[in-house]
Amino acid sequence: MNIQYILEIIGTVSFAISGALAVRDQQHQDWFSASFTAFITSIGGGTMRDILLDSYPLVWISDITIIYAIIVGILATFIFYKYLIGLRKTLFFFDTWGIALFTIVGTEKALHLGVRPEIAAIMGVFSAVMGGVIRDVMTNQMPIIYSREVYATACFTGACTYLFLNWMGAGRNVAFIVAASVIIILRIFAVKYKWSVPVFFR
Repeated sequence: MNIQYILEIIGTVSFAISGALAVRDQQHQDWFSASFTAFITSIGGGTMRDILLDSYPLVWISDITIIYAIIVGILATFIFYKYLIGLRKTLFFFDTWGIALFTIVGTEKALHLGVRPEIAAIMGVFSAVMGGVIRDVMTNQMPIIYSREVYATACFTGACTYLFLNWMGAGRNVAFIVAASVIIILRIFAVKYKWSVPVFFR
């Protein structure tokens, strides 16, 4: 079992937790709502990536471990909810881990399917953000990519970092960890120092 796969599973659990936590302020907070939101958040981006790349079967259909990872995330949220909700910016933490890991997983998979590096970077961003977009729509929140936060931009930067390191001949594990770290650090600094993407229309 390589480190990329381990990190992908960790990312899946992280997204499942962020999805389950997202329903905490909603009118419907039952098991089905939390579980369905967690599931869609976890597989939404990867599913869209695989459909666009014509890659079948979809990853969560071919690998049952993905489903088990989502279940673990849902149960962890249920069991440790009081502790998780008490932590400052818990949703931000798990969402940031999720987008960092899924960006690089998506970029790498697209490369393995033979697409150009530019397309691989876009697929990496899709893998990372689309699950969160669906989650936000389902919970009546404005999708974060429509805010001025450094979010998808951080994912694209991380994807480009991975592609550059891969081109330079860096080891897969090194490239994966460094690129994911770039995304996490960018997100943390962006929130801490209130960085934002410049407006398009003035």
